[in-house]
Amino acid sequence: MNSIPTFTTLGTGETVLMLHGIGGGHLAFAPQVETLGEVGYRAVAWDMPGYGHSAPIEPYTFKGLAQSCIDLIDALQCESVVLVGHSMGGMVAQEVIARRPDRVSKLVLCGTSAAFGKRTDGRNAEVWARQFIAQRTAPLDAGQSMADMAAKLVPQMVGPGSLPEGVRLAEQCMARVPAATYRRALDCLVTFDR
Repeated sequence: MNSIPTFTTLGTGETVLMLHGIGGGHLAFAPQVETLGEVGYRAVAWDMPGYGHSAPIEPYTFKGLAQSCIDLIDALQCESVVLVGHSMGGMVAQEVIARRPDRVSKLVLCGTSAAFGKRTDGRNAEVWARQFIAQRTAPLDAGQSMADMAAKLVPQMVGPGSLPEGVRLAEQCMARVPAATYRRALDCLVTFDR
């Protein structure tokens, strides 16, 4: 039997399943879970495999992540879900709908893409991917923690009108990501092409 990812849920009604990005976790959607739960939805936010208390998967691939999501949908005992994916979670969502469109009634993608690192500027995509991973893992290789990285990266990724409490939440979420999971997720991220 497959291990079901851990999740948080609130409310009843149509199920909205939220999939976080590489620096997230179920807490990244805490405000949305609360709001959706209060207005008549069953709001669910998962911890992607390797995040929070969710067991890691092997191999760590989009196919495996999508299957983990499908297993969670099955465990939630609902015919279909509104699937919300942010960043890497949006890539997982695209993989889920490509494999099991019957399990998704609506799809919401935010801050994501259909392919990661595909080059249109003539640069070699594989070389670029290796450089991207090296750049993102260099602080860890130098002994910094995920909290150190979060304090530097998150402010660079948010818009000028971001609420301070949202920025703090994003930093807290990224700080909680295990370094080993972050490395595996980066390796997976650069393979995405839908």
